[in-house]
Amino acid sequence: MRKSYSSEFKLKAASMVLDEDQPVPEICASLDIGPTALRRWVEQVRKERAGSTLAGTKAITADQKQIQELKALLRQKDRDIEILKKASALLLLDSKDHSL
Repeated sequence: MRKSYSSEFKLKAASMVLDEDQPVPEICASLDIGPTALRRWVEQVRKERAGSTLAGTKAITADQKQIQELKALLRQKDRDIEILKKASALLLLDSKDHSL
């Protein structure tokens, strides 16, 4: 079974590599994680700190998490607006039919 790690854990592990210059094998041993996972987290945090995210991945850093949440909220609002536009158009058509 594949282990699941929190964003906080991933960020801590990646920060140990990026900010504290600790070697990947040492961190893997101390945190009981695989080197492939750690390298992937390090790369993701590096990209997120630069202001970009990988499509389809859940953000690790707080800023990128907030950006993803806001983008999701914006998509929902856009869907809501489209629904309201269609409902308004239907109501307008219905009221015109009744006025004839």
